[in-house]
Amino acid sequence: MRALLQRVSEAEVTVDGESIGRCGAGLMILVCAMQGDTEVAAERLAGKVARLRIFRDEEGRMNRSVLDIGGGALVVSQFTLAADTSRGNRPGFSTAAAPEEGRRLYEHFAGALAALGVPVETGQFAGDMRVRLVNDGPVTIWMES
Repeated sequence: MRALLQRVSEAEVTVDGESIGRCGAGLMILVCAMQGDTEVAAERLAGKVARLRIFRDEEGRMNRSVLDIGGGALVVSQFTLAADTSRGNRPGFSTAAAPEEGRRLYEHFAGALAALGVPVETGQFAGDMRVRLVNDGPVTIWMES
């Protein structure tokens, strides 16, 4: 699985003008299941995300996790993280998991993150979403399982 994490002071996703997910201080996580990914990969990624020390401690160092700060996560599916831009000008997405498998693994990742104690809200799988966030830092991290 692939994930793009952004440390945020707030984030929100809307569909048709309606807010369907939001978080305050914590993480905005864009997630893509790749062909061959498994539930184990989703759980491993969720564990790494929950324990990733990218939040400031009392001395201003990135030394605390989202769990340490009591932060939340907004998890949004984004198959375009599978983009292959090695040839031509149009990205290819053939390495992304099939939609049914992508949905299952996306939901499994969100559930695994919540099971670790991170309050999780989600976007709408395959939905036409609008995402608004305030990146804190800015801090943006690319992760793969």
